[in-house]
Amino acid sequence: MTKFSSLYISSFLFLISIFSFFNIIYSNYFDIFFNIEIYIYTLFISLIIGGFILFFNKTNEKKITIYEKIFTVLLGYILFPLIISIPYYLSIQNISFLNSYFEAISGFTSTGFTIFENIKQLDESLILWRSTSQWIGGIYFLFSILLLIDIFDKNLKQSFTEYLSFNYNEIFKQSLKIIIIYSTLTLVIFILLKTINLRTFDAFNLSLSIISSGGFLPVNRIDYLFDSDVDKIVLSFTMILSFFSLFLFYNLIFYNKKKLNFLSEDFNLLIYLLIIISFSFVFLNSSNNFPTILVAISSSVSNIGISFYDTPKNLTFIFFIIVVIGGSFFSTSSGIRFIKILSLFKFSLNNLLSHTKPNQIYSNKVTLINDSTDKSDINKYFFSIIIFIISLSLLTLLLTLSDIQFENSFKLSILTIMNTVNSSMFELSDFDFYNLSFLTKIYLIIFMIIGRVELLTLLILFKKFLFKN
Repeated sequence: MTKFSSLYISSFLFLISIFSFFNIIYSNYFDIFFNIEIYIYTLFISLIIGGFILFFNKTNEKKITIYEKIFTVLLGYILFPLIISIPYYLSIQNISFLNSYFEAISGFTSTGFTIFENIKQLDESLILWRSTSQWIGGIYFLFSILLLIDIFDKNLKQSFTEYLSFNYNEIFKQSLKIIIIYSTLTLVIFILLKTINLRTFDAFNLSLSIISSGGFLPVNRIDYLFDSDVDKIVLSFTMILSFFSLFLFYNLIFYNKKKLNFLSEDFNLLIYLLIIISFSFVFLNSSNNFPTILVAISSSVSNIGISFYDTPKNLTFIFFIIVVIGGSFFSTSSGIRFIKILSLFKFSLNNLLSHTKPNQIYSNKVTLINDSTDKSDINKYFFSIIIFIISLSLLTLLLTLSDIQFENSFKLSILTIMNTVNSSMFELSDFDFYNLSFLTKIYLIIFMIIGRVELLTLLILFKKFLFKN
């Protein structure tokens, strides 16, 4: 492990310890003494492991390889949920370690699957721990994008240089900028939820969950918290915030004409969102429940997945398509990514037109910013579609072999790979994760991680170990 990897992993272990300390303070303030010692254990374990990695690693390579980057990200997705699972395992009677780890990795990957049938049976400190695990996972995902951006999109990397330095000596200083924006948006969501008189505890937990595109709720159903149409519209707006790039808000706060070109992606996303909302309002609002549908749409585009119980079930297919498309490249939402699909559409259309009228020259107008998209990035976009289909097919097969009905297996596979919670709009709200077999939970754990890092990164890592050249 290089010095860079040590700092990367240790930083997030220290972040987990900070939130452990926060839970200790919260439990002490509200006299929830039952779990205080558990968070003390978690605090010291994360500090000890982080300190050990940081101070006992002597390797100091100047340049970190792509394999080292992938290994570092994967290590985080395996190690951090192990630490996060400690409070579940020690505070809940008769819970297996696998179930604890499943809940932890579901939170850390911002998927939102839960083994708990009744959330209200958990004490508030544990509910808060679930939400904080998603918040940490959301910011870890953003840093992972930057770390692996050479794999995903070199064109976007060039645009990110307007805001971030990819120099080894500067990247940790620049990361503070991301943390500030991420934390500010969390605060904005919290304030918006408080304006509709939501209980402080519920508003805080939801703000942690929403900004990370997670699906953990402080209650069993979202219906218990939001009653009026105004409440639903406010909730929709907060979820849309995690649909756009973090740097959109950076641009809006620190207005700079020279850097507004990066907003082209967010402008396309805005058009896409307005089209969906307009279509829904005109054609899908037959029962005058548009606020409910708006929540489902906002939740789908941001890959959060929460919905109200009365969401029309005949729109399930549409919601799945929206979930697969996803949001901005540099947001906490998952999905294939809208910009990839748009770029592939433009590329395919340009090539089709060039063949239909060979005498006329068509320039490739596939653009993410001002520059033309690199051909290698287009190839990566095509390959990511293929990777998604392979991942979806494989997980569906594994779940079907685990005696889960094919339709449910297919739906669950999409939600797992897209890291989206199983709510009523997908007709899986009553799915029992607790009683799944050992192997089935392992399958879901693996593919929740794959949903965050993509199968492509794993194949690159396997190539390193399986082939010499």
